[in-house]
This record gives sequence, C-alpha cells and structure tokens, in this order.
Amino acid sequence: MKTTQQLADRFREVLLNGTFIAYTNYKNELENLNWKLAVHKIENLNTIADLARHIHYYIGGINEVFRGGNLEIKDKFSFDFPPIQNREEWISFLNKFWRDAEEFAGFVEKLPDEKLHEDFVEAKYGNYHRNIDAMIEHAYYHLGQIVLIKKLLASQFESNA
Repeated sequence: MKTTQQLADRFREVLLNGTFIAYTNYKNELENLNWKLAVHKIENLNTIADLARHIHYYIGGINEVFRGGNLEIKDKFSFDFPPIQNREEWISFLNKFWRDAEEFAGFVEKLPDEKLHEDFVEAKYGNYHRNIDAMIEHAYYHLGQIVLIKKLLASQFESNA
C-alpha cells in the first residue's frame, strides 16, 4: 500500500470512521451531540464547537494548498469564529466539516509518494509528510479534549438534575 494511502486512511480514522487509536473519532463524538452542549463553556476550557472548528480551520487551509492555492491560515486566527447560534448552524458546520475532511483525505491519497518529501509551500514548514502527520496528530490531540469535555458536561448536567 502506498504511504499516501496509509496517511489518508489514518486521517479518515481520526475524523470520520475509525476506532483503532482512540476507540472513537470526531464524527462519532459530534454527529449526535446537541448543539447547546457543543457550545457550552466550562470555566476557561474551549468549547467542543470551538475545538472542532479549530481543526476544521486547518483542514480548510491545507485543502486550499492542495487545490493549488496559497497557505493563508495563521495560528492567531485558528480560534476566531462567530458563535454558533442554533442547531441548524451546528448541523451545517458538521456537514461542511465531514465534506472537507473527506476532501483532505482524497487529496492525500492521490498524492504520489514522492511528493511527501517535497517542501510544503516553503522549506520552513517542512515537507508534505510532516504536515499531513501533524494534521493527524493535532486532530487526535483535540479529539482527546473533546472526549474529556463531553465527560465533564455529562457529570455537570447529572449533578444539576
């Protein structure tokens, strides 16, 4: 199997359909989550919606590079989102998140393995392989936070019942 196919499969696993590493994935954790829980703030933690949109921000930025565009994303803007106001906005975001995640995986699996060793935009960003791996690791990092926040929310709402 090509390395790019393996990377695409690992990316799909954390975002869309896998359970090998974390026994869950973003789609499993977010698909049926009530939007009010997704935007509920616990102390100084990011909300679940903010963490999901943060990961989506990077997916979108890298997809733009894969399309032949420029790398426009900036860390300082990676949590700057308007608040989600209702269920429809949450569902709309999730649908876009899943489409863009699948598009990312599709771009990766179509790359020739040789491309993985080329600079990603500029040498200072490392190569394609490093950036794809970083996206997968970054996604797992925030998936862990989402799972923990969901547990905190569940215990908070159980104690208030």
